Amino acid sequence: MGIIDFTDTSVTYPGGLTALKGVTLSIEKGEFVVIVGLSGAGKSTMLRAVNGLVPVAGSVVVDGREVVGASRSELRSIRSDVGMIFQTFNLVNRSTVINNALMGRLAQVPRWRSFLGLWPADDKEIALRSLERVDIVEKAYVRASDLSGGQQQRVGIARALAQEPNIILADEPVASLDPVTSHLVMRDLQRINEDLGITTLINLHFLDLARQYGKRLIGLNDGRVVFDGDIADVDDEVFRGIYGRAITPDDLVDK
Repeated sequence: MGIIDFTDTSVTYPGGLTALKGVTLSIEKGEFVVIVGLSGAGKSTMLRAVNGLVPVAGSVVVDGREVVGASRSELRSIRSDVGMIFQTFNLVNRSTVINNALMGRLAQVPRWRSFLGLWPADDKEIALRSLERVDIVEKAYVRASDLSGGQQQRVGIARALAQEPNIILADEPVASLDPVTSHLVMRDLQRINEDLGITTLINLHFLDLARQYGKRLIGLNDGRVVFDGDIADVDDEVFRGIYGRAITPDDLVDK
């Protein structure tokens, strides 16, 4: 078994839309996996299935724990080991950078401490180290709203790192960033994977980023896995098979 195992995994949303269809695959500990596909192919649903955030049929096992049918306390335990990075950053803009990073420690401290802002010194140190790892520690006491988009995404990565997770899920983390910043963020994620060995799954739209930074590529089309292999074996013909059409400049960050 891997650190994440999907077995005949399907997701059907209320209303009847089936976004994931009979997915069976295994993600090994420490892998750096890029998931690509058109909008609506099931990329975000696949990540959310890992956290038990969508109605799943079949099986999803995360680090030896079954997500499907898990109790609330079991899901909290699973989610505490899984860091999430969002396309829209999901920061508290009126709060400081370090307070946003400390949100990654919520599962580890009593609720009253986080409510009053009385974070233990050890947790503050973890948050500062996380900010340092993405080269933004000098902004620790700046309001998040005063940061650029790229800086905000780095804070989002630091918040995930502050959880000290075994797994990081990144849902289109560069979709709203310019090309230069997109490369910086992808390099941050790549370096974190290499240095800390955190299993990393990233949804991407931009195929050139997938080819440059990915190691394993999973291609989804209409909720099904249509490619799963080494990025070294991926060429334009493979991408055309995943997307069901010719590649366009909109599929590339470096146009």
